[in-house]
Amino acid sequence: MTIDYQLEPALSADEFINVLQRSTLAERRPVDDRDRIELMLRNADVIVTARSGKLLVGVSRAITDFSFCTYLSDLAVDVAFQKLGIGRELIVRTHATAGRATRLVLLAAPKARSYYPHIGMLPHDSCWMLDPVDSIGS
Repeated sequence: MTIDYQLEPALSADEFINVLQRSTLAERRPVDDRDRIELMLRNADVIVTARSGKLLVGVSRAITDFSFCTYLSDLAVDVAFQKLGIGRELIVRTHATAGRATRLVLLAAPKARSYYPHIGMLPHDSCWMLDPVDSIGS
């Protein structure tokens, strides 16, 4: 099986939503809010895709300053294509595009926590977050 990787800054919302659903990442993404998905894609700095023929089977979406830090916001691989090294290759290509001098950071989905140490990523114990608010002033 041949997997083709490429930078795809104009990835369509429909394809992105579809692969999120086939990867289980849709459980934690606003896939019912197409406008928000469009904004997520258009405002990303790096989008790397993995395709088997024309079928999108994996995607990484990152925000970066191309100098110091890269936040890998989404890493999704179709369940039927997992365990083939696609996720690892998407990470490698995302980091290379953003700049190997950047520190690549991600928040693991609960089901993927054991995956990242397997590919050489290190845990960090001091991540802090603010959850999104639904209205201004909340």
